Amino acid sequence: MALSLKRHGDAPVGALTPPRPAGLRKRWLAAGVLAVLVTLVVGVSLGPVSLPPGSVAIELLNLLPGVHLDSGLTEREIAIVTELRLPRVVLGLLVGGLLALAGGTYQGVFRNPLADPYLLGVAAGAGLAVTVVLTLGVGAGGALSGLPVTVPLAAFVGSLGAVAMTYLLGSAGGRSRSPAALILAGVAVSAFLSAGQTYLLQQHAESLQQVYSWLLGRLATAGWQDVLLVLPYFALTSLITLLHGRELDVLSVGDDEAASLGLHPQRSRYLLIAAASLGTAAAVSASGLIGFVGIIVPHTVRMLAGASYRVILPLSLLFGGAFLALTDVVARTAAAPEEIPIGVVTALLGGPFFVVVLRSARRVLT
Repeated sequence: MALSLKRHGDAPVGALTPPRPAGLRKRWLAAGVLAVLVTLVVGVSLGPVSLPPGSVAIELLNLLPGVHLDSGLTEREIAIVTELRLPRVVLGLLVGGLLALAGGTYQGVFRNPLADPYLLGVAAGAGLAVTVVLTLGVGAGGALSGLPVTVPLAAFVGSLGAVAMTYLLGSAGGRSRSPAALILAGVAVSAFLSAGQTYLLQQHAESLQQVYSWLLGRLATAGWQDVLLVLPYFALTSLITLLHGRELDVLSVGDDEAASLGLHPQRSRYLLIAAASLGTAAAVSASGLIGFVGIIVPHTVRMLAGASYRVILPLSLLFGGAFLALTDVVARTAAAPEEIPIGVVTALLGGPFFVVVLRSARRVLT
């Protein structure tokens, strides 16, 4: 199956539709911010102990400097809001924003509507590294979210290591490193690393439950510690990708055209890939493997708000965070007191969505 783009006139089919007027951007930006705020209130209000949304909103306002309002909540309920639920909701906003932002970035860089954060072997690299830690007991001692403290670090290193392997394999055939070559390299690296993970699990069957618990995704936190670990990577990834939204718009017309406009396509492409991969690795290290966010959110934004990446990227950041945090609410309340792995919920939502995207994008991949 060829991965080269067919063109219709001078624009690639993958570009879908021309960007809509910039005036829509402010309205959608306001909608994204509102979605995040509503998600904060809903995510903190719902749980084993339901809290009044109005009181929760007031208590969240009390976190702002100089605000002192009576929310009517008891000290125990305030502790539930600020120390238990709010860190988990904020982590969901950060992880979901990173995954959606990375998905939108990959789709622009590769001019491929099916690209997502796991395209370059990130998931396979993280999965193998975590499997090594959990099956061989490397560095066990201390705990974070019920798992050895080395798990987030292992996932982070494994993710970036897989991306580096993909780069090396994608460039092994010569100096020309096309998006198609990197996609194929990512598939090959994922297959190789997944085989290693399967072998380890076969040899250490007693660790199956622990490994799969992480692989299915989770947002359980140890308070604000996990949030503080992810926040610097969130800030760096967001800054780099949002500042290069215009360059993604230029890259969508092709490398030759982009070069004629004064852009360095390869340099821009690899900077964006590195930033998106760094953000994905940070998200995976904190939450495990949560799929389909990078497919669902950017495509929905593209269909509703326009095809310019100066619109897609910031809105994916906002709506991606809101989407994952609300999905987490479903995961922890739908089968209460049991908790459904959040990766299962996103897969149930993302599977049918992926089929729709695949059908609409089949001309791009043939």
